[in-house]
Amino acid sequence: MNPVRPPEDAQPPLGAQAQSAGIAVASASLGDRPEGFKRVAQVLGERGHPHAPLWLDVSARTCAEAADALGVAVGQIAKSVIFRRRADEAAVLVVTSGDRRVDEKKVAAQVGPIGRADAEFVKARTGFSIGGVSPVGHANPPVVLVDRDLFRFDEIWAAAGHPNGVFKLAPGELVVLTGAPVADVVVVV
Repeated sequence: MNPVRPPEDAQPPLGAQAQSAGIAVASASLGDRPEGFKRVAQVLGERGHPHAPLWLDVSARTCAEAADALGVAVGQIAKSVIFRRRADEAAVLVVTSGDRRVDEKKVAAQVGPIGRADAEFVKARTGFSIGGVSPVGHANPPVVLVDRDLFRFDEIWAAAGHPNGVFKLAPGELVVLTGAPVADVVVVV
C-alpha cells in the first residue's frame, strides 16, 4: 500500500526523489482538506516556500509514523512540542528532531517558567490538534524555539496542520519561516 495519496485534483509527483518515494505534491486547489492543512498551505504559498504540503494516506501523529510513511530517519521529522508559559498562558512551541527529547529546564531558561499543555490548550492556542501542530499558520502566534539538533540534516519534514499533512524544508528555512531563534533545548544523550 502506498502511504502517500495526492488530493484528487493534485498534479503528478515532481522530481525523481518524490517519484521513487511514492510522494505526490498537493496542488493549489485543496478541495475538501481540513482547515488547518489549508491554512498551512496558504502560509507556505504566501511566503514563497518551494514545497507544497503533502497529504499522507496514513496518519503521522508520531514521529515514527511520519518517518515510516516518508521513508526518512526519525530525526528528520521536525517534532512540534507545545508548552504553556506560566506567566501569561502563552503557547511555547519547541520544534526539535523526532529522535530527541525536549529538556523543559532548558526551554524555561529561554522563555520563563513553563508547564505542560493539554490537548484543549493546544487546539485553542494553535488551531491545530496534537499530532498535526505545524510550525507555521497558528491561530495565535506562539513563542517559538528551533532546536539546533535539526541542523544535523539537510532535509526535514514538519506537520502541515493535520496528522496526515506534512511539508519538506531545510532547517534554515524553518528558522526563516518561523522567525524563531535557534537554541539548545534537548536532553543531552
